[in-house]
Amino acid sequence: MTSAEPTTPAASDHDFMQRALALAERGLYTTDPNPRVGCVLVRSGAVVGEGFHVRAGEAHAEVLALREAGERARGATAYVTLEPCSHTGRTPPCADALIAAGVARVVAAGMDPNPRVAGAGFERLRGAGIEVFTGLLEREARALNPGFFARFERGRPYLRLKLAMSLDGRSALRAGEPAAISGPASRDDVQHWRARSSAVLTGAGTVCADNPRLDVRLAYGDWVRQPLRVLLDPSLRCGVDSRIFDGAGALVFAGVGGGRVEPSGEPHDEPSGAPRGDPTAAPNGEPSGAPTAGTRRRIERVAANRDGLDLDAVLRRLNDLAVNEVFAECGARLAGSLLARRLVDELILYVAPRLFGAGAPPLADFGSGFDGQPRFEYRDVRRCGEDLRLILTPVEA
Repeated sequence: MTSAEPTTPAASDHDFMQRALALAERGLYTTDPNPRVGCVLVRSGAVVGEGFHVRAGEAHAEVLALREAGERARGATAYVTLEPCSHTGRTPPCADALIAAGVARVVAAGMDPNPRVAGAGFERLRGAGIEVFTGLLEREARALNPGFFARFERGRPYLRLKLAMSLDGRSALRAGEPAAISGPASRDDVQHWRARSSAVLTGAGTVCADNPRLDVRLAYGDWVRQPLRVLLDPSLRCGVDSRIFDGAGALVFAGVGGGRVEPSGEPHDEPSGAPRGDPTAAPNGEPSGAPTAGTRRRIERVAANRDGLDLDAVLRRLNDLAVNEVFAECGARLAGSLLARRLVDELILYVAPRLFGAGAPPLADFGSGFDGQPRFEYRDVRRCGEDLRLILTPVEA
C-alpha cells in the first residue's frame, strides 16, 4: 500500500483493475511523454464507462470513461491505474471531473510521482467525500510506465540496451565489418521496442559503420509517433547526410569545446506535448531541446574525457527534455560504457544460432581499466523466429 486507507478492496476490484491496466496498455506507443493510464467505471457490478489516454494534449482516461458513462457515473466506482491529476495543464484536473460526476469511490493503482500531483489528487477526492483506496496492482501499473516513474523518482530516464550476438558472444564477423546477426523476426521485434520508447540512442561508431535510420516502421493505427533520435558524437564526425538526420533530424551530444560548432536552432514544439504538469517543460508547456523543423540536427555540449562523453550528463539532459524511456542500439564500446556506469535498467539480448569465432568483436567492450562484473537476472526468455530473445535486469549489489 502507498498509504493507510479507510477501506479495503472488494473481491471484484482486482478484476476491474486488471481491465483498467489492459486499457492503459493500448496507449503503449502513443501517450509519450505522458504516462499510459486506463480507467474503468463500475456501478452495481456492471461496467458503465471505459477509457484510456491516447495522446498527450488529448483527454485523459478518466474523462473518456466519464463521457461514456454519462449520468450512470453517479455513485459509481472508478478504477484508475494512476492517481487522477489535480492541476490544470493542457487538460483540466481529472480529480475535479470525477467529483463533478458524482463518483462515490476511487480505486487507484498508485500515486503519481509528478510533484505537482503526488497525493494532491487523492486529497482532493477525499475532501469531496469520495472513498479512496490505493495500492491495488501497483507493481503492474508501474511496469507500464517505468520511465515516467524513473524520471521523477531518479532524475533520469529508464534505459534499455538492445544487443545482438552469436552463440559465442560476438557482435560481428570481423572488426569493422557489419553483419546481420539476428533474423527477420528479431528485427521486427525491435520495431516494437523503438515504438514504445521516448528516444532511440546510438553512437558515432554505429552511424559511421552502418548508417542506420533508427526510426519506427510499424503499421499500427493511423498515426505513428516517432521517438527522438539521439546521437552521441563527441567530435562531430558523423556527416549531416547520415540517415539518422532524415525527417525530423536528431539531437546530437558533442564534447564541450571539441569539434566544430554549428547553430543548434530554436527550441522545438514537441507535437506530443509535455507530461502531466511536467515541471521541466518550457513556459509554453512544451519540452525544449529536440531538433527544430527545418534543421538536420541540434547539437548540445556535455563534458567529455578520454573514455567519451559524460553519460550521466546526457541522461540528465534527456530527463530535462521529458524523455521517459531510452532505447540504446549501439556498438560494443558504448554498450560497455553504459554497462560499466550501471546505467542499464533492462537488457534486451537477441541470440542467433551462429558461431563467428574468436577473431570477431565482442558483445561489449569495457576497456582495459574496468574490473567490475555487472550481474543480471533473467526476466523473460522466448523464441523470436530462429533466435532467442532474453530480457534481463541488473542485480543490485
